Amino acid sequence: MSTHAKRERLLLADLLEAAGPEAPTLCQGWTCRDLAAHVVVRERRPDAAGGLLLNVLKTRLDQAMAQYAAKPYEELIQLIRTGPPRLSPYALKQIDEAANAVEFYVHAEDVRRAQPDWTPRELDPVFSAALWSRLEKLARLTGRRSPVGLVLRRPDGQTVVAHKGTPVVTVTGEPGELTLFCFGRQDAAAVELDGDKEAVARLTTARLGI
Repeated sequence: MSTHAKRERLLLADLLEAAGPEAPTLCQGWTCRDLAAHVVVRERRPDAAGGLLLNVLKTRLDQAMAQYAAKPYEELIQLIRTGPPRLSPYALKQIDEAANAVEFYVHAEDVRRAQPDWTPRELDPVFSAALWSRLEKLARLTGRRSPVGLVLRRPDGQTVVAHKGTPVVTVTGEPGELTLFCFGRQDAAAVELDGDKEAVARLTTARLGI
């Protein structure tokens, strides 16, 4: 496993363990147990994980989620820590980093920011740059359902267009915060929104993400 993905994986496991199975998360309707089951199904049940994107597999996904959620919580945490089985595509370093660095970062913040006393995490510059690089590639996908034009801006002025249209809302923040915003965690992301008041309101309630 590559550096960023591995670190975020272990952090996520630690946060889930510390919070406990019934603690809330930012994933609507999901407890930490549900989130842990999701992570495990995604890596260990590719036949069911497709239900995250394809309605035809939704029943199979729900069944797999229920099966894993019924396991002892400590077992789920250990499955996350040990990572995917050797034959899983996620066991390849390049795929692990490309698919999991952002996935585990977002889910770690799902656990952290559901607690009342959370504070923004200060990310190291290398990881922050990696998140920005990934966001540049994913921006149009995550922003495709935006009801307004959407521009993402770093504090240093670098920008990427996530959705073309008018009126335009510019969202400014650190790469990690912009990532959370684009993955549908608008209420929890530490960002500034600049644009028409009505357009900003529409954006903050839009269904962003993959």
